Amino acid sequence: MNIYNTLAKKIEKLSPINEYVGIYSCGPTVYDRAHIGNLISFIYADTLSRVLRATDHEVKHVMNYTDIDDKTIKRSNELYPDKNPTDALNELTNNEINHFLTDAKTVGIDIDNIQFIRATDSIKIMQNLIIELINKDIAYKADDGIYFSISNYTKSGHKYGQLSNVSVDSTSEARINNDEYDKDSVHDFVLWKYAKSNEPSWEFIINNSNLKGRPGWHIECSAMSTELLGQPFDIHTGGIDLIFPHHENEIAQSTATNKNKMLANIFMHNEHLLVENKKMSKSLNNFYTIKDVVNKNYDPLSLRLLTLQAHYRSILHFSWHNLEAAQNRLHNYQAMADLRWQTSSDGSIGDDYINNTKNAIIEALQNDINTPKALSILSEFEKDAVLGLIDTKSSKPYDEFVKFLDIVFGLNLLKDDIDQDIKKLIGERESARNNADFNESDKIRDKLIKKNIGLRDTDGKTIWYRL
Repeated sequence: MNIYNTLAKKIEKLSPINEYVGIYSCGPTVYDRAHIGNLISFIYADTLSRVLRATDHEVKHVMNYTDIDDKTIKRSNELYPDKNPTDALNELTNNEINHFLTDAKTVGIDIDNIQFIRATDSIKIMQNLIIELINKDIAYKADDGIYFSISNYTKSGHKYGQLSNVSVDSTSEARINNDEYDKDSVHDFVLWKYAKSNEPSWEFIINNSNLKGRPGWHIECSAMSTELLGQPFDIHTGGIDLIFPHHENEIAQSTATNKNKMLANIFMHNEHLLVENKKMSKSLNNFYTIKDVVNKNYDPLSLRLLTLQAHYRSILHFSWHNLEAAQNRLHNYQAMADLRWQTSSDGSIGDDYINNTKNAIIEALQNDINTPKALSILSEFEKDAVLGLIDTKSSKPYDEFVKFLDIVFGLNLLKDDIDQDIKKLIGERESARNNADFNESDKIRDKLIKKNIGLRDTDGKTIWYRL
């Protein structure tokens, strides 16, 4: 498989370090419901994992929950002012993790094949890394916390800015205590924040001194990724907004104390989702959640398909019109998948066409996860399949083909066959139509519509599909 590596600024061949492909995905900050702009990053990461598994790779996919940071603390204090800070944080983050898992599952993310890890379960690992950084003279204590020294990092022979291309020349004496910052300038960033009265905190003993507090955002992912995947690992995923400062700082923290100057061999970043040419954001109040999608009677999987219609390195433009078009396309694929129950003795779709289509889809996906091209190939197949039906001899290969499609695209195409009573009605309707009893034919069609079954008549054949 070939993937565009943000670190190398080119497409590179994936060469797994171990017997499995190790993937770390920066997961949600669990302070509120994820909006669909957040979810597309996880859909792309899930698709990467699916394609690898479909092409006979073993995958170890790790995703974190940021359950301790500026946002989670602020939100938990707002919602639960009468609870102590730790209980308030746990109440908030537990609820939001449950919401996230539900939303992720509804958009086809294979949560059973992801190993989730909470930042609050890895505090000791973060503290050990911070101690190493202090011992290497890369981190230092200040009056409000422990900071990473960009200057000392570069003086020790490391390069800062290799991922984002920010210039180290802009380094100043200023320090950044906020977890997130947008300016493209390099400042020392916080690793550990000393305790405040309204924040959860953990004991941290260094040289007999208790520096009680909590971690900064960037140190969390450095600790969790290497704890579960080692260093280096194969692929680090996330949105392009994480390149700087988050992923740049991750690289610095993880390589400063390690002889290996790589955190991950490949950094894979997806582009933004835009609404009216603006990034979807809670601060701009232009965001939608899965709840909004469902309330407008759209299948959440149509959002997944809309996402995959754009290459992960291209901007995805969201509108309700675009989502409706994606849902129509999803219905076409679902009808195509149901042809597995409707083979024909004179069907024109045979083994060769099925296998050639599968191989072409794999080739597209192995070329930097080119989902638009893969879906284009599938759509051409879908049109031919509906017109020609599946040769009875190819029913098993077609069944395997649909299973393959479900693995790589995650569109939940594998539905059970319709029941015998509905099949009987379809047969009666076809007899009425053949006998030119169109009144009876229409009555049966109406009955089937009430049972959420539609019919398509082509070349003397009747094909059913789900409404």
